[in-house]
Amino acid sequence: MNYMQKEHAANEANYLTYKGKYKGFLGWIFSTDHKRIGLLYLYSIMTMFSVGVLLGLAMKFELLAPGKTIMEAQTYNATFTVHGVIMIFMVVVPGLPAVFGNFLLPIMIGAKDVSFPKLNLLSWWLYILGVILVLSAIIFGNGAPDTGWTFYAPYSFKTGTNLLPAIFGAFILGFSSILTGLNFLVTIHRMRCPGMKWSKLPLFVWTLYGTAWIQLLATPVIGITLVLVALERLFGVGIFDPALGGDPILYQHLFWIYSHPAVYIMILPAMGAISEIIPTFSQKQIFGYKAIIASTMAIAFVGYLVWGHHMFTAGMSGTAQYYFSLLTFIVAIPSAIKVFNWISTMYKGSINVQTPLYWAASFIFVFLVGGLSGLLLGSLAANVHVHDTAFVVAHFHYIVFGGTGFAFFASIHYWFPKMFGRMYDKGWANAGWLIFFIGFLALYSPMFYLGMMGMPRRYYDYMDEFHGGNILSTFGSWILVTGFLIIIINLIRSARKGPKAEMDPWHGKTLEWTVTSPPSLENFDEIPVIAEDDGPYNYK
Repeated sequence: MNYMQKEHAANEANYLTYKGKYKGFLGWIFSTDHKRIGLLYLYSIMTMFSVGVLLGLAMKFELLAPGKTIMEAQTYNATFTVHGVIMIFMVVVPGLPAVFGNFLLPIMIGAKDVSFPKLNLLSWWLYILGVILVLSAIIFGNGAPDTGWTFYAPYSFKTGTNLLPAIFGAFILGFSSILTGLNFLVTIHRMRCPGMKWSKLPLFVWTLYGTAWIQLLATPVIGITLVLVALERLFGVGIFDPALGGDPILYQHLFWIYSHPAVYIMILPAMGAISEIIPTFSQKQIFGYKAIIASTMAIAFVGYLVWGHHMFTAGMSGTAQYYFSLLTFIVAIPSAIKVFNWISTMYKGSINVQTPLYWAASFIFVFLVGGLSGLLLGSLAANVHVHDTAFVVAHFHYIVFGGTGFAFFASIHYWFPKMFGRMYDKGWANAGWLIFFIGFLALYSPMFYLGMMGMPRRYYDYMDEFHGGNILSTFGSWILVTGFLIIIINLIRSARKGPKAEMDPWHGKTLEWTVTSPPSLENFDEIPVIAEDDGPYNYK
């Protein structure tokens, strides 16, 4: 065994058998090590993602044919509500920041941990508490909530279902997000290693920075709004109830003032991960480093100003509609800049085709489809036609699931060797990607057609003319779940028994590839120093 192999084995042993105040399972759930917290988030989020996938699969079984298939209408309403709450609040919003941000951010900036390790652990505990509260709403009381994941008024205070635990769970999940964002902001500002200037930060760190500001500034709005809904249910305070002088449209404004920036909480870290993967497997420097940074911050800023395009049919002045429509088109420009830069990076690159690159390339494709369909929804005349139809469901899933989800799987396949110190089976990984990608296209693409033809979303039943599209969509869900099972089984097996990974199997250029796999307890024996003449991605 050579020196590097011995060092790798020693580091893996130190990392996996580290004993703090507690041992075993308690040693994990009470650990303040940012890497262990990142892995706790990974296991928690993937568990909830699996639950959300099963609920989505049940919905597609129900829509396989007109009329009742496997559940009643009320059960269907509860299923899509819980599916939405799980996927948005427990999977997509925390996903990349909580898992890969926690694990990699300190290493990528040359730090030994985040600024507030105990606060970091608290954010995971709050996440688990929020999950427990939401799941308790399904098990106890008068049945699972049936309002949709948006908790729209007046449904949210008129329904007799068990809504309050779900609302409080979402409220606590918001606090978890705020603490994570605060921790990342302070860490990036105060703990960069010597020589790590802002102009040398990895692009994934830049996107976490933009996301952290959104988490910090936008999330309190949804927290306050959910508290007001709870007060409405408990005490009838008359804020959203029109019978008491309230305004249900006010709820929509407050909800989307948060929830549209939340889309960028979901997608910005995804864009950052793709901006790391493409240069690595193109074996080139990223094209337009500064342009990507500028577009990242532009998305974070303009994202606060476009919430009204969710409400074109709810009732607002023509002037407001025009401005919101214009801003929606403007926010597409920085996203297009990123796509141009990614493709330009690959142009004439020495492409090393690996599983993460397959995921990254498919991310660009589905993100383009989702973005272009979003422009149609931002157009006033077209929006009136397809609002609240299956077209919106297709667009939403192309952006949120196709965008964030594909980037998540790209990230786990990219950083898996660093996180677990082992390699996965590339043949099975590629097969899982291909089956998942085909299933995704077959599942959601027919919904564009169904929406254009007028099929409403969230409906338990439909007319016979929509039958063909729903059959194809349901078959697509089966294909997608098959791909997902292949991916998960391959990763779980590889984490336990896969071949040992090299320190830098992909020839990456950022600091995480300069430490052992998996990293030691404090990441670095000595804090690295970035030379003055080093550019971004030239630290090694």
